[in-house]
Amino acid sequence: MQQRPFKQVDVFTSIPYLGNPVAVVLQGHGLSDAQMASFARWTNLSETTFVLPPVNTSADYRLRIFTPGSELPFAGHPTLGSCHAWLEAGWQPKNKDFIVQECAKGLVNIRRDTNSTRLAFAAPDLSRAAPSPLVLAQVAAALGIKAAQVTAAQLLDNGPVWLGLLLDSPETVLQIMPNHQELARLGIKVGVAGIYPVVTAPPLIARANREAKAFAQDRPDITPDLEVRAFAASIGIHEDPVTGSLNASLAQWLMADGYMPVHYTAAQGACLKRAGQIDVQRDAEGQVWVGGESVTCVDGIVTL
Repeated sequence: MQQRPFKQVDVFTSIPYLGNPVAVVLQGHGLSDAQMASFARWTNLSETTFVLPPVNTSADYRLRIFTPGSELPFAGHPTLGSCHAWLEAGWQPKNKDFIVQECAKGLVNIRRDTNSTRLAFAAPDLSRAAPSPLVLAQVAAALGIKAAQVTAAQLLDNGPVWLGLLLDSPETVLQIMPNHQELARLGIKVGVAGIYPVVTAPPLIARANREAKAFAQDRPDITPDLEVRAFAASIGIHEDPVTGSLNASLAQWLMADGYMPVHYTAAQGACLKRAGQIDVQRDAEGQVWVGGESVTCVDGIVTL
């Protein structure tokens, strides 16, 4: 074992403890797969990452991403949080325009806002397909919603695979009380979203869920265009606070099909007393960028 630099970073928030945390081991070289998996189980966060020297010479670093139960080819909030930790530790990218992360999904470009600490990752290529009516009916039943409340649905794959559901309103999204045991049995990760009407968006919508409504009064003011929730009992996470990969695939789908504009803000985490803010935009070349603020909450060393 040796002492390694370690940070715990809260992502998609500028206020500590209101986003989604990721544990980042900054010098992961020499660790076996089993050691990485064991440490990820111990942190018990949705993701733990290990920063390694790149194999691809175009990359600035290589990242391995673990949940408590498995390794992921790509994930959004660990990408931003690990990049934040890497930059904060003093490393410099090779390219002045982008930080280039290597992961199992491939190379991921990350850009920095010149006037803030905000980072954004380039959404990986998405493949999508219509879910089977049987699967859709089973998932709707597990969520406790009616078929008529589902406006559109797609299976979304940008590394992680999500069943994306566009529901009839943000209130429906916030009222969901899922049967996590049934979702785990189905083996499907589910992301749900509801669009705020323009006339009711600023500055905060009254939350349909009582607990979320009480918390919303203390949330930082935001003007959300989309409310998102993510259920991943199939990998041991009942509800993820703020989910970069899901928001990336939702954006690529909803923009392409005309449900959302090319620049919008998503809110996620209210039902978990979080205040995630995700900035999503598509550039002139058609690339979707998913970004937000990150803040370090724990900074020190870990013995591994």
